[in-house]
Amino acid sequence: MKLTFRWYGENDPVTLKKIRQIPKMTGIVSAVYDVAPGGVWSEESIMKIKNAAEAENLEFEVVESVPVPEDIKLGSKNAPELIDNYCENVTRLGKAGVKCICYNFMPVFDWLRSELEHQQSDGANALAYDENTVLGMNPLTSELSLPGWDASYSKEQLKGLLQKYEELGEEKLWNNMQTFLEAVIPVAKKAGINMAIHPDDPPWGMFGLPRIITCEKNYDRFLNIVPESENGLTFCTGSLGANPDNDLVRMADKYADRIHFVHLRNIKITGERRFEEVGHPTDCGSIDMFGIAKALVDRGFDGYVRPDHGRMIWGEKGRYGYGLFDRALGATYLAGLFEAIEKLK
Repeated sequence: MKLTFRWYGENDPVTLKKIRQIPKMTGIVSAVYDVAPGGVWSEESIMKIKNAAEAENLEFEVVESVPVPEDIKLGSKNAPELIDNYCENVTRLGKAGVKCICYNFMPVFDWLRSELEHQQSDGANALAYDENTVLGMNPLTSELSLPGWDASYSKEQLKGLLQKYEELGEEKLWNNMQTFLEAVIPVAKKAGINMAIHPDDPPWGMFGLPRIITCEKNYDRFLNIVPESENGLTFCTGSLGANPDNDLVRMADKYADRIHFVHLRNIKITGERRFEEVGHPTDCGSIDMFGIAKALVDRGFDGYVRPDHGRMIWGEKGRYGYGLFDRALGATYLAGLFEAIEKLK
């Protein structure tokens, strides 16, 4: 596997110089952040990231993410033009040496939490989710301030989107995803890029919004839409693991040849649709990190891995979930875990 680290660009307090000092780190996961979803990334912006990474002896082979505009998910009249723009981005990234693109197809928000600084017994704080808190906030009658919700939408825009998605439903969302995949995957194949869809986070619907990348049954359906190997997965253990019905060890084994990118993180399930993010090792939470890594190694996985959301520890302040200290600890844990499994094999 190739160990990578998320980097949010020049304004990220976790600098490339710090990332390169993490043992076994091979590259960064980044994106162009100053272009709205649906726009075309300039070749200069892409190469700026690549050159900055290479100056610190790091690779830039994974993009997270090229956002899919709402109009593509909704199948709006301008969806074909936006899909063309998306394909152009894929082509440009391939020319720059990118090998994998992580993206999602989640309506309106990328992830959702009810708390940013959940206090833990050891003094750390972390992201947490409580379904009762989330459902207690009506996005149409109150100011929605839940982490992960796109605050750039006005209340009227949000109301319109919710209504459109309620009318759309899951089956039409699947249909629009098929249209997207049938256009993008051939372009990705030509560009030498693997597309890796991220599961919905958390993996269930809310506020009437359909969520479809949530479980093994839906993974099967997704992968069969376009059976090319370039149509693959970002296997995010923290997202999928929020639903204890998802057998992650089984899924890692089953889909290893279609998993191109792995977000390895742990969560502790504290009730029905309640969880908090914890340290990466297995014993810290509810997810069998060893079992997942072993399943991947046993199936010959050689793709990209990154530590995902970290706690805030040792007094660190920064981008929630993306501080340096706990993610660096997670990265070294993952490096040791994979080394041991690979050598024992």
